[in-house]
Amino acid sequence: MSQDSQHGKWTISSSDDDDEDLPPSGRSSNINNNSHQPKSSPASTPEAVRTTVDIKPEPAKTPVSSLVIGSEARQAAAMNQLNPVKLESSPSLTGKRKKEVSEGSGWALSDSDDDDESVKGKSLSSVPKKAPPSPKAKKVKVENERPPSPHGRLYYIDEPEDFFESSVPCLNDTYRFYLNKVTGLDKKYNSGALHIRDILSPLFGTLKESVQFNYCFDIAWMVQQYPPEFRTRPVLIVHGDKREAKARLVQQTQPFPHVRLCQAKLDIAFGTHHTKMMLLWYEEGFRVIILTSNLIRADWYQKTQGMWMSPLFPRLPKGSGSSAGESPTFFKRDLLEYLASYRAPELEEWIQRIKEHDLSETRVYLIGSTPGRYVGSDMERWGHLRLRKLLNEHTDPIPGDQSWPVIGQFSSIGSMGLDKTKWLAGEFQRTLTTLGKSSVRSEPPIHLLYPSVDDVRTSLEGYPAGGSLPYSIQTAQKQVWLHSYFHRWKANTTGRTHAMPHIKTYMRVSPDFTQLAWFLITSANLSKAAWGALEKNNTQGIIFLTLHLTHTSSVQMEKGKGMENMLLYIP
Repeated sequence: MSQDSQHGKWTISSSDDDDEDLPPSGRSSNINNNSHQPKSSPASTPEAVRTTVDIKPEPAKTPVSSLVIGSEARQAAAMNQLNPVKLESSPSLTGKRKKEVSEGSGWALSDSDDDDESVKGKSLSSVPKKAPPSPKAKKVKVENERPPSPHGRLYYIDEPEDFFESSVPCLNDTYRFYLNKVTGLDKKYNSGALHIRDILSPLFGTLKESVQFNYCFDIAWMVQQYPPEFRTRPVLIVHGDKREAKARLVQQTQPFPHVRLCQAKLDIAFGTHHTKMMLLWYEEGFRVIILTSNLIRADWYQKTQGMWMSPLFPRLPKGSGSSAGESPTFFKRDLLEYLASYRAPELEEWIQRIKEHDLSETRVYLIGSTPGRYVGSDMERWGHLRLRKLLNEHTDPIPGDQSWPVIGQFSSIGSMGLDKTKWLAGEFQRTLTTLGKSSVRSEPPIHLLYPSVDDVRTSLEGYPAGGSLPYSIQTAQKQVWLHSYFHRWKANTTGRTHAMPHIKTYMRVSPDFTQLAWFLITSANLSKAAWGALEKNNTQGIIFLTLHLTHTSSVQMEKGKGMENMLLYIP
C-alpha cells in the first residue's frame, strides 16, 4: 500500500456530494447528451447508385435512456460507455465525430487502433457507376456497448458461455462472502466469484417469487438475468424513486406484467433508498442476498463488487413458536424489524414467509439504516452507532492495538467538515477503533483507499469508470485535509486492480496485514449521510441519518485463526 502525496490527484466529478448515481446499464437506450454524434442507422444500408455521388449517412436519432441520472459529468461518462468512438466510412465524418466527442463529452479518448474498434470502409465517392446485379446488404457489426479500453479489445469480447454458472462456489463455507465475476480477467480470478445469473440460477433452488431492493434499475436487463424457466415468476421491485424518476421506472416495467413496484416511504425529504438486497423464495426454502451492485448491466461486468449469500433456510414445522428459527445473532428478528420499517403492504406477505422459515444457521449480524432522527436507545439501532455497539459487545481488546490501522475503501465521498475533527477523526473514528469494552481509546492510523485519476484511466472501463466514483470538486476543495489520508486502490491478489471498486469495505488489520480484528463490506460510502452524525457535538445524543438505507451484518471468525472475532458489514 503506497500513499500518493500529491494532493488533488484523486478522481473527482461534479456530481452531488452524497449521491451515488451510476451510469445506466449498457443495455439501456442511449443517452442524448448534447454530443450529437453522427451515426449510420443499423437498420438500413446505402443502395447502389448509377452515378458517382457523395452521400453522408444521416445521423441516427439517439433515444433518451430510461435512466438518465446524475450530473453532466456522470451523464457524459454514461454517454461514452454506451457510445464508444468508432471510425465511420467517411473520413470527414470521422473527423467531425472526434471533434464533437471531444467538445461535448469532455472525456480524453484515444483514437489508436488498440483503444478503438475501427469500422473501416471505402468512401462512397469510389462506388462504381454501375451497380452489381444483386447487391447484398452489408452485415452490420453489432457493438457490445462498451467504451474503448486502454488494455485493448480483448477485454471487450463477448462473455464465453462458461462465464455464467460455471464455477459455483461451495456454499457451506463459514463466511459466505463472494466477489462478482469480472470480464477481461484471467479465468482463475473468477473462480469462486458469482454473477447475477449464477445467483438466480436453478442450481440454488427452484425459484417461485423474488424481491429486489435497490437504488438503480434497468428492468429489461434485470428480467433477462433470470433463467428462462423463472423469467415470468413474480418480482417485486422496492425502490425510492420519486416524481420523474418514478415515472421512468413505471414505464420500464410496463412490458413486464409480472413485475410490481413498491415505493419506500422516506420520512426525510432528501432521504434515499440505497438498500441492495434480494429475497428469494424457492420451493425448497428461502434465501437472502445482500450485495453492493445496482441492478444495471454496468455494475456486473467490469467493476469490483461484493455480496453475502445466506444459506438456504428451510421451512419450519407447522405449529412452531414465534421465536423458532432464530439465529444466535438475532438475524431473523433484525430482518423482520427492518422490513416492517418500510410500512409497505406489499412486504407483509414476505414478512409472514420469513416467520415460517428457520434462519438459525445464520452467523452474521444485520444492521439496518433508515433516514430519520433517533434518540435514546434507538440511536444504537441504526448507523455507525449500531456498528459501535456490535464492536463493543463482540470483540475483545488486542495488545498493541494502536499499531493496528483502520482501512476504509469506498466509491463516493461526501462533505465531512472544514477539518477532520468535525466527524471523521471524531465520532466516526471512535466507532471504527472500538475493540471490546476497554475504556482506553487508541488512535491507530487511518488509511482511506480511493482510485486516482491514473487508476481510472488505466482501468478496464477507462475514463467512464469515473462516473461511478462521484466526489464533488466543490466538496474536495473544502476538505483538502482529507488528501493526507488517501492511498491508491490495489487488488493484485484477486486480479481486480483494474476493475474499479464499487464495493465498500472497512477493516481493522494487524501491522503485517496477516490478521483481522474485524472486516466490513457495505454500500455505505464515506459520508455523514451514509453513516449518521451526532447533532450539536454529541451534547443531545441524537443521530441524524438522511440519505441512505443500508444493511450490515457481522460474522465471527473461528478461534485458532489468529484472531478472536471478525465483523462482516454488508450493505
